[in-house]
This record gives sequence, C-alpha cells and structure tokens, in this order.
Amino acid sequence: MANHKSSLKRIRSNEAKRLRNKYQHKTTRNAIKKLRDAETKEEAQALYSNVVSMIDKLAKKNVIHANKAANLKSGLTKHIAAL
Repeated sequence: MANHKSSLKRIRSNEAKRLRNKYQHKTTRNAIKKLRDAETKEEAQALYSNVVSMIDKLAKKNVIHANKAANLKSGLTKHIAAL
C-alpha cells in the first residue's frame, strides 16, 4: 500500500475515473445494441445521433481508440442504410 498522501489520492481518483469510464462505456454499448435491434429505419435514425455523440465522447476521453470509434460509426451507418 502507498504511503504518500499524493499517491493515496491518485489511487482514489483512478478508481473513480475507472468506474466512470466503465459506466459510460457500458451505457454506450447498450445504446449501440438498441440501435442494431431497431426494426425500422426511422427508429434507427432517431437513435443514431445520440449514439454517435456517445461514441465521440468516449473517443475524446480516450476510453476507446479513435479508430475504433470511426469503425463503430461506419458500421452503424452501413447498418442503417441497409434497413
């Protein structure tokens, strides 16, 4: 266990950030699944802008890689076009 005040604070802040990142990532994955399960094109398009916003935020905060974000958005766009 760490002895310095600053390292103890770093441990606490890292845990808080890890939980926040985990929550946001899981929420985004659930939104992507909901979009992929959408039956109609109109329903999927309504969800699309919100999901893309969530993906962009994750990429900006380095929770996911920027290329993965681009691949996810591309795949979702192709999925909506195929509906």
